[in-house]
Amino acid sequence: MTDENFAATGQLLGTVVAVQANFYRVQLDAEDGEMREIREMGEQYLSHLPYPPLLLCTRRTRLKKIGQQVMVGDRVVVEEPDWAGGRGAIAEVLTRQSELDRPAIANVNQILLVFAVADPPLEPYQLSRFLIKAESTGLDVLLCLNKSDLISLPEQQKVSDRLLGWGYEPIFISVKNGLNTDQAARYLSNKITVIAGPSGVGKSSLINSLIDSLELRVGEVSGKLARGRHTTRHTELFELPSGGMLADTPGFNQPDMDCNPEELIRYFPEARERLAVGSCRFSDCLHRDEPECVVRGDWERYQHYLEFLDAAIAHETQLHQQADPESTMKLKSKSKGKGQSQYEPKLESKKYRRISRKTQLQDLQELYRDED
Repeated sequence: MTDENFAATGQLLGTVVAVQANFYRVQLDAEDGEMREIREMGEQYLSHLPYPPLLLCTRRTRLKKIGQQVMVGDRVVVEEPDWAGGRGAIAEVLTRQSELDRPAIANVNQILLVFAVADPPLEPYQLSRFLIKAESTGLDVLLCLNKSDLISLPEQQKVSDRLLGWGYEPIFISVKNGLNTDQAARYLSNKITVIAGPSGVGKSSLINSLIDSLELRVGEVSGKLARGRHTTRHTELFELPSGGMLADTPGFNQPDMDCNPEELIRYFPEARERLAVGSCRFSDCLHRDEPECVVRGDWERYQHYLEFLDAAIAHETQLHQQADPESTMKLKSKSKGKGQSQYEPKLESKKYRRISRKTQLQDLQELYRDED
C-alpha cells in the first residue's frame, strides 16, 4: 500500500532512519494522521521529543512471521505510540520504490559519490569501479570531488574534461573552505540520497557541513597507505535542513563486481552513446573480439570495461559451479507438525559425526581379538 492510502486512514506514518539490532528508529511525519491530532491537543505530549518526533520501535510479530524485513529508508505505519517513553511498534511496511542490498536501504532516489582530487589522490580505476556499481542500481548518480582547494584551476579543468568524456559532470567542492557545498546541497533537496565513496575523502565532513547539528566522527588519511581510516560503522539517515534525507554508509575500498556480464556495458555512459546510434552484429556481443562491434574502440575506459568484464564473468562462473543444494545440503524440518522446512549444510561425517555405539563395540571386539 502507498503513502496516500495510509495517509487517508489517519494512521501514524514515518521513515526508518536507523536500525539497531531488533529496534528501529522511526522519524514520524510532522503533519500526518494522529500526529496532527496530538499537536492540536497540546504540546506537552511531545515537549520532550525532537521535532519531527523520533520513536524507538519494535517490529510486530506478524511481520516477523511473514519474513518482512524492515530496512533503513522504509516508509512504515506505527501503532501504539508511547509518547512518554518515546516508543512504538511498526505494524506495516509500505511498498518500496527502490531497494539496495549494499548498503541495505530502501526508497533511495540517487547516489552521491564523493571522491577527493588529492590526499588521497584520485585513482581513475577506483573511481570507475564505484561509478559502475552506482550505475548498476539504476539510480541517478551525482559526482562530487572534494579537496579541490589542493589543486590549481587548470588541474581542475583537466580532471573535469576527462570526466566529461566519461559522461559525468563533477561538482568540485572543498568542505574545508566551504567551496560549492551549497551547490551540492541543492541537488539533495527533497530526495533520499546515499552518499558513498572510499574512506578518507571527506564524506563525514561533508555531512557535518550540510547538517550543522551533526558531529560525525572524522578520520585522517594514513600517510603510509594514502587511504582514509574507516569511521562510519552503520547506515543511518539524516534529515537535511532544506528537506530530504542523506544516508551515510560504511566506507569500503572496492565495490564487488557482481553484475551480469551481458549488462555491464550499459553501465558505461560513453558506451551507451555508441549503442544508441548503432548495434553490434551479435545480440550477445560482449564487445571483446566479436566482429562488427560498435562499442569496441579507443575510448578511455574500454580497458576498465575489459577488466570488469573478466571479474563479472569469474563471479558468474563461480555461481554456476556451485553444487546443487541437495548434494551438499539436507532438507530439515524447522518445526514438528507445521510443515516448515529448510536446507542446512551436511556435516562431514568423518570430522563431525559422533561414532556410533555399534562401531565402538566392534572396534573393542577387534582389539580384544588382536590381544588374544
